[in-house]
Amino acid sequence: MQGRSVTITRDGALGTTVLIVGAAAVTALSAQISFGYPVPTTLQTFAVFSTAVLLGCRRAVAAQLLYLAAGAIGLPVFADHHAGVSWLTTADPTHASGGFLWGFVLAAAIVGAASDLFGRSFYVTLPAMLLGSAALYAVGLTWLHGAIPVPWTGAGATVLHYGFHPFIVGDVAKMLAAAAVADSAAPWGRWVERMIPPRSGI
Repeated sequence: MQGRSVTITRDGALGTTVLIVGAAAVTALSAQISFGYPVPTTLQTFAVFSTAVLLGCRRAVAAQLLYLAAGAIGLPVFADHHAGVSWLTTADPTHASGGFLWGFVLAAAIVGAASDLFGRSFYVTLPAMLLGSAALYAVGLTWLHGAIPVPWTGAGATVLHYGFHPFIVGDVAKMLAAAAVADSAAPWGRWVERMIPPRSGI
């Protein structure tokens, strides 16, 4: 019995690692579908939200932290193949989107926690994604305001002009798509829970 328990624990740890690495890789790949400046439009929010629903809070947060760590050590996983710790530590015009990278971790935590607590139905995950998106923008826009010396609102160049208005329609579409994908993939999420229970890993 003890040997079987050890085997299950090892299998669970391996499965958890595969899921976390896979979610980080999906986020990295989605970052390369990118256009715009100083904050690029990418598919990352779709990747972050959909994987958070399926993996739950702890695994989703671990995946996003792994993604940030990979970029920080020099792997070209950020948008437009950028890399370097400066994207996570320096709020200046050349690293204006760094706050959104940190915001992915918070958004994953919110959406993953909602999935853990309330399930993966469309009507649960969509409000959770809206809340996660609000948190993402709170971090991202605060960083952007520090990086670029422009006012929050007003005529001409503003923080909202650079970091919010261009993304509203696309983000709503990505949230709807992510919620629909997560809802249709809910049985897969339940399979993950059965095969890799939280107590066997992150």
